[in-house]
Amino acid sequence: MKERTKEKIKRTVGFLLNPRLLLCLFIAWLITNGWAYILFFIGTALRINWMLGVSGAYLTFLWLPISPEKIVTVAIAIGLLRLLFPNDKKTLAILRGSYEKIKAKFKRE
Repeated sequence: MKERTKEKIKRTVGFLLNPRLLLCLFIAWLITNGWAYILFFIGTALRINWMLGVSGAYLTFLWLPISPEKIVTVAIAIGLLRLLFPNDKKTLAILRGSYEKIKAKFKRE
């Protein structure tokens, strides 16, 4: 049991620390959130009110419990992974395997 858990943790950490996946997650984060944080910082530093208004409103929405931001970020990252690294069979295979497991679980219930 202990060895199985260690192996599972090792595989999960290896998957999450994959440089290609991290790059795609970073780009997806910039698309969904990062621009607002950057705009908020610049608006605060340079006292540009419209930047503060736009970024502040979007960031307020992101922090609401109903915001689907993380789901959208992961979906964009997976799309970018497929687009930028189509030959990365290992990472895509892990994602497809996880998807099939989740799909089978929902069919059983």
